[in-house]
Amino acid sequence: MSDKQYIDIKVIDGGWQMDAGQQPTECSDLYSIAQDIKHLIMESGLLRELQGERHVALRSDVLVQIEQLTETDIRIIPGSATATEIKPGEITLTAETYEFGTTDEIQLSTEQVNV
Repeated sequence: MSDKQYIDIKVIDGGWQMDAGQQPTECSDLYSIAQDIKHLIMESGLLRELQGERHVALRSDVLVQIEQLTETDIRIIPGSATATEIKPGEITLTAETYEFGTTDEIQLSTEQVNV
């Protein structure tokens, strides 16, 4: 039996990552949580809102909303999420989990928004 608590199929560039036998690759625990957070934000419409917003203060408000949405996940420690816009349309997000430490930087882009 596996000691992994969260197991998921690894998604890259909108598709499943496949192994040499053409089977979906698994991801677990911290990576799985980060992947869930990324998909939550992508599905929330906040990236589309950021894409359409030009005012600096309102863009910052969207980043705060992304942090707050991240912290709704019960595996994330409240107050630990940090969303930073590296350049227009490119965001990095980190958050601390209760059990697995801090996520690697989660990369989000407004280019991931379906038009």
